Amino acid sequence: MILYTPLSQDDIFPPAKESYSNRHFVSYEGRSVYAEQAEDGSYQLLQLMSTDPQDFLNEKFTPGSILS
Repeated sequence: MILYTPLSQDDIFPPAKESYSNRHFVSYEGRSVYAEQAEDGSYQLLQLMSTDPQDFLNEKFTPGSILS
């Protein structure tokens, strides 16, 4: 079956809620970040939630970095 639509595949077939169970909003160095918890207990930064443009220039808040 071919489905012609402008929507993305995730909009039509949403992923299971279990895949998001290990993602949390946490505070890291005074900034709010959205991070995914790994099996060893560390966090991997997914998104920085900040209104300060200088925070986005800081290499510590690069998406994919491991938070200690």
